[in-house]
Amino acid sequence: MRQSRLMEGLPHVSCYDERVMKMIRTVRNRVLAAAIFAVVLASAPMPAHAASKEIIQLQTQVQQLLDMMQRLQSTMDTRFGVLQNLAQQTADQAKQMSGTVSDLQQKLNAQNEGVSGKVDTVSGQVQSLNDSVDELKSRIAKLDKTIQDMQAQLQNIQTQPQTTMPGAAPGGQPANPAMGPAAGPGGQPAGAPAMNQAPPLQDTFQSGLRDYNAGHYQVAVGEFQDVLHYYPLDDLAGSAQFYLGEIAYEQKKYDDAINAYNAVLEGFAGNPKAPAAELHKGMALLAVNKKDAGVHELRLLIQRHPRTPEAATARSKLNAMGIRITTTTPTR
Repeated sequence: MRQSRLMEGLPHVSCYDERVMKMIRTVRNRVLAAAIFAVVLASAPMPAHAASKEIIQLQTQVQQLLDMMQRLQSTMDTRFGVLQNLAQQTADQAKQMSGTVSDLQQKLNAQNEGVSGKVDTVSGQVQSLNDSVDELKSRIAKLDKTIQDMQAQLQNIQTQPQTTMPGAAPGGQPANPAMGPAAGPGGQPAGAPAMNQAPPLQDTFQSGLRDYNAGHYQVAVGEFQDVLHYYPLDDLAGSAQFYLGEIAYEQKKYDDAINAYNAVLEGFAGNPKAPAAELHKGMALLAVNKKDAGVHELRLLIQRHPRTPEAATARSKLNAMGIRITTTTPTR
């Protein structure tokens, strides 16, 4: 059985086996015919000398045929052994080759995983660097704006005409003490309370947050705007800008909300509220039927802040819309 299975996988060997079996059958038929013929001759009446001569010839032929069969059997056994040895060697080599291919595949997979991890790490580092650069640019822009405002105020003070009271001496001092206290800069009496004094930062922001949570949106807007006006460079200014966008979003003023969220993303890129601002900006764009811009913003959020709850919400929204999420970095 083992030899027959081995021969099934080797077509040329099978042909050889068929030829050998045909020869064996032929020899067997001849031997059988010779034996029958010998029996017939033995039973036929003939002279003893002729019968013995024919029998001797038949015996000689039979013996030759038997020797031929033995040689054929020996040849077949030898060649079957060779074929079996070759088949075993081929199986061993195939097994070794399969093991080598498996090892190479494992090494390639390990290398691909390592390269993928490094690419992800580098991508995250580059994105963090881009965010830091954006935040630095926004801070530089705010500083530049502050300097320009200070320069404008200084020019206004320098060009403002000095007013004198009737009967007052130069410098704003009254000639007669009975006319009242001396006037300070800008014509205000000395000792008068300073106007437009900045409110406390933390108290103003917390008050605005309480009013926002309570639904007192109009009051909260004024308080958040005070934070932006008096403390434009503080981190809480970015949060105040975000809540201004939230108030507009709650009131379904989506265009105003989008502008407020843009101010957070452009002026306060490193603020903790930036991911939420980007998410709500995308939602607001979808609400005003700007689907492409909204999808772009949600994809940008997933790329920039992939491990935040806002990114998970953006993925769920895109999946619900039947939109495939790609890993390419979108551009603004």
